[in-house]
Amino acid sequence: MSPTFPELLVRARSLTRPGGPRAVLGITGSPGAGKTTLARRLVQELTADGEPWVAHVPMDGFHLADAELDRLGRRDRKGAPDTFDAAGYAALLARLRAESDGDDVVYAPGFERVLEQPLAGALPVPVEARLIVTEGNYLLLDTGAWRRVRDQLDEVWFRALDEPERLRRLVARHEEFGKDHRAARAWALGTDQRNADLVAATRHRADLVVTGD
Repeated sequence: MSPTFPELLVRARSLTRPGGPRAVLGITGSPGAGKTTLARRLVQELTADGEPWVAHVPMDGFHLADAELDRLGRRDRKGAPDTFDAAGYAALLARLRAESDGDDVVYAPGFERVLEQPLAGALPVPVEARLIVTEGNYLLLDTGAWRRVRDQLDEVWFRALDEPERLRRLVARHEEFGKDHRAARAWALGTDQRNADLVAATRHRADLVVTGD
């Protein structure tokens, strides 16, 4: 049985302790499964008292820029594992865990959905943040630099959604950001589906599976 949202809040809080090191919680799942929605809801509820002790650092900021994807010949597979800077993502997570450089703020890259491009230095992580919530497709992938990503995560939750609803939401998202319906379905059933199948095969490595709406 999937945990309730209040149970997820308790589990997330339990990853940190007073005076202890930072913890990093990963949320993974196939495209359109609701990873970002769950991450944002967790952060919102956990910081409802106004204290910035939780920060949201998505994987999407490590998309390679379109110019580099064109150079590599990978633009038509944007969103696949080799279209991200996995090593850079792992390095940022390690820096966030280590807190060794004394910076008041660590800046993480964001991702602009309208432009479909990463934005450097877009997400400030304050020194007060004791829990980092990160989310992305490939947190449990056991190849290349993605292995180093998993090493930096205290727990990984797999967000699962019924396939028809996941596909509906994914197509709607593509339409929201500029694709017509035909192009949105083609991308969701093509490139996105290949990535979704790859992500689904990592589900057994998760510490927890979160299902439902």
